[in-house]
Amino acid sequence: MDLLKQRILRDGCNLGNGILKVDGFINHQVDPVLMNECGRELARRFQHVGADRVLTAEISGIAPAVMTAYYLGLPVVYARKHKPVTMPGKVYLTVAPSHTKGHQVELIVSPDYLPRGEKILIIDDFLASGNTIMGLVRLVEAAGAELVGIGALIEKRFEGGRDVFAHLGIPVESLACISSMEDGRIEFDDQIE
Repeated sequence: MDLLKQRILRDGCNLGNGILKVDGFINHQVDPVLMNECGRELARRFQHVGADRVLTAEISGIAPAVMTAYYLGLPVVYARKHKPVTMPGKVYLTVAPSHTKGHQVELIVSPDYLPRGEKILIIDDFLASGNTIMGLVRLVEAAGAELVGIGALIEKRFEGGRDVFAHLGIPVESLACISSMEDGRIEFDDQIE
């Protein structure tokens, strides 16, 4: 998606070690016009999967997940990192390593919002190593729901996350696929889209 790629090149920052800073328009300050266009495109790519709801991770995945769900007419559930007192005693919980935080984070969902048998579409901001999204996959499996697709705004192809999901036999889509971040550059792999 050219609009997203242009924004990454203009306002993203390669911090080294595979870390791309996009917090000025995706995950600290959100550009609603950009998220609207990204959500529209992700919804177009996944309109055929028959999802019942969209699942994402707190907090960076919420904006793209909400906009995708808006165009699909679906509710959004986000896995929380801390269990609030309002959540029931029994929850679905897993842990996943966070590349940007440098430690394990919990992903927690109430069974009330991830029903058995429903078809779940995962949408997140990044697909890198696949660790966070794999945590979401485990939550879907624990709920007895069916995973029908995985979508991300930005894929760091060189980290191999897409390969983690090959055995699932579901569509995996990304709007901007980065093939290299070496020497401070950001290079896109246009053949993946």
